[in-house]
Amino acid sequence: MDTASDSGPMLLGAPIVFLLFGATLVGVLLLHRRSLEVSLAGLVSIAGVRIGLSGFDLGQHLDHEWVKLANLAGLLVGFALLADHFERSHVTTWLPRLLPRGVLGCFSLLVFVWFLSSVLDNIAAAMIGGTAAAGLFKRRVHLGYVAAIVAAANAGGVGSVIGDTTTTMLWIEGVSPLSVLPAYIGAAAALVVFGAVASIQQHGLAPIDASDAGEVRVDAGRLGIVLAALALMVGTNVVVNRVARSAGESLPFLALSLWLVLLVAASVRAPNWRMLPGALKGSAFLLALVLSASLMPVHGLPRPSWLVTLVLGFVSALFDNIPLTKLALQQGGYDWALLAYSVGCGGSMLWFGSSAGVAITGLFPEAQSVMRWTRSAWHVPLGFVVGFFALYGLRGWNP
Repeated sequence: MDTASDSGPMLLGAPIVFLLFGATLVGVLLLHRRSLEVSLAGLVSIAGVRIGLSGFDLGQHLDHEWVKLANLAGLLVGFALLADHFERSHVTTWLPRLLPRGVLGCFSLLVFVWFLSSVLDNIAAAMIGGTAAAGLFKRRVHLGYVAAIVAAANAGGVGSVIGDTTTTMLWIEGVSPLSVLPAYIGAAAALVVFGAVASIQQHGLAPIDASDAGEVRVDAGRLGIVLAALALMVGTNVVVNRVARSAGESLPFLALSLWLVLLVAASVRAPNWRMLPGALKGSAFLLALVLSASLMPVHGLPRPSWLVTLVLGFVSALFDNIPLTKLALQQGGYDWALLAYSVGCGGSMLWFGSSAGVAITGLFPEAQSVMRWTRSAWHVPLGFVVGFFALYGLRGWNP
């Protein structure tokens, strides 16, 4: 066993903490029902090695990271409640009724999910899209179309700092929202590819059901809460980054602005507080992975390039994209739009490659098969590659 003073002990030419981190991600992959316990065990083991065997100052590290972690935790839990407000506003029930019939209608629903993800969390967008599809197609939803819903939800958030956890992490770290906006070039190209194929698949299996379930009344109060929260978060980010950046490093203002709206509006429209335990558990799982990733010695990673970024997209289909994003942020030197696209869309290639994919299998349990997913959703990796090179071809590499 070899040693490096800053990275801790080495094994097989790699820092042990990298091996532990990889083992944690594999454990999460294999033990979905115990993902929180696995992530916490991985965090404890990684922190133990870094503190005990490399002289790492965990207290100083947490003092530097706590605001970002608090922002992320507050946003993850808050977005769950905000997404529920949006769903209970009945906008999602009303909008699909405007869809055209035929293949175009199937494609339009994917566009709706894609757009929805730009203003809501991709998990919420995927669940809303899946629920709408189950109703429109009377539960006869093609697995390729289920995968396309997940891919549309993931692609729709890649250019918006409030549309995906990974882009929110970039935003929290100080990356400008304009820096990730070009990712929509790749996301749009990918949507055209996988969306067209999946829409043909779905229309061939079960066309849109034209029956009307009656009048739908949109709850303007809940919709107003969603719009107010989004507006306050965007405004808070602009003020903090341009006027009071030092203050933004001492308090989690983004999360506070979201919770301010949720709590003030609770007297008018109460959030579904029963969602809190599940949201807190999911948040704890993701935070453990993010904190573990922040403990990695980044000098041991490959030098950032467009090719490495492309590979990260395929890796994110196997492992959670949140710790991959954290590693990239720690290292620096990436093209943030290309990275956001790659890690955001790459996870759609397998059902467990993204939180949206894992969540939607609750509605469609038959999707929990790697063989069936890859056989039916071959158009998703094709769309990912087309979108990546569309973005790279038009903009090049801009670290």
